[in-house]
Amino acid sequence: MLSSEKNNSLTAAPRKLVIVLAVVAIVFLLTAPWVVPALSSKFWLNVISEMLIWSLFAASVNVLFGYVGLLSFGQALFFGLGAYTYAITTVHLGWGFWPAVAACIVVPTVGAGLVGLFAVRLSAHYFNILTVIFSLAFFYLAVSAKEITGGDDGLPFAAPRAELPFGWTIEFRDAGVQYFFILMVVVLCFYLKHRVVSSRLGLSLTAVRDNHLRASLVGYNVYLVRLSAFIFAGFLAGVAGMLFAIFSRYASTSYFYYTTSGEGVVYMIVGGAGHLFGPVIGATSVILLREFLSAAWENYLLVVGVIIILCTRYAPEGLAGIWAAILARLTGKGERV
Repeated sequence: MLSSEKNNSLTAAPRKLVIVLAVVAIVFLLTAPWVVPALSSKFWLNVISEMLIWSLFAASVNVLFGYVGLLSFGQALFFGLGAYTYAITTVHLGWGFWPAVAACIVVPTVGAGLVGLFAVRLSAHYFNILTVIFSLAFFYLAVSAKEITGGDDGLPFAAPRAELPFGWTIEFRDAGVQYFFILMVVVLCFYLKHRVVSSRLGLSLTAVRDNHLRASLVGYNVYLVRLSAFIFAGFLAGVAGMLFAIFSRYASTSYFYYTTSGEGVVYMIVGGAGHLFGPVIGATSVILLREFLSAAWENYLLVVGVIIILCTRYAPEGLAGIWAAILARLTGKGERV
């Protein structure tokens, strides 16, 4: 009896610690513009906003690789769809903010469903290649459709303005207002991701990742499980693309290029694949490193490359995996963060 109670306490301890750390991080992000003087500047607010957006994009890569075992280099397609859906609906169609946001949710999600119908039938490098092909196809299509997308010049637009009930408005020209909107959307998306990976669907994802043949033998529909994950990942990438377009007031055809997907993969590897907050840790670490090193050394990407090699070789679960290992030593029971 005493042994059972001890094991329960060991299991609960790291979980409670992770929850506390998540709450502290959210409180810090909510109060940082006032509590930390350096973060009150527009520059650092924009840097944190960028971290949040790329964390969400890396989370879409993490859903596929970390939980299903499919490494996609085509997430740029849905990122670009989210960005261009907002730009095209507001610039060419004259839609308001909220209808454009709704379109930015629907279009990448439906696009992920259509691409996923073909892509998730494959695995390993065949899946990688097919996702890159879809991404490149849309990249060249966007470049050629210059009247709609702006081609290589991209499609700029004015700072959005969102109407709220009772005559209130959200003015995105204010860096603080924009920051809190991005923070709210990213937190909601991560909460949704947490609910998904903690549900029965999440258990089926990891079952398929660990052994898809065994999962199929015990009754899982591997194709539908992978397709569900692909659609959800496309949704997350599309929302990230929409936020980045709003953040930069611009949609670029380069968003469709597979190198954009590579950024998400880098953040996921450094942070830790299969960990809920791994993309946040990875994006924050790499972007901060970029900000501090880029001013002093133009070849700072070499440092990032070395870090990725070291993580792949000595810490395959990334920085979040190192943190989980520390928790395991301190409490006797690790917890994924």
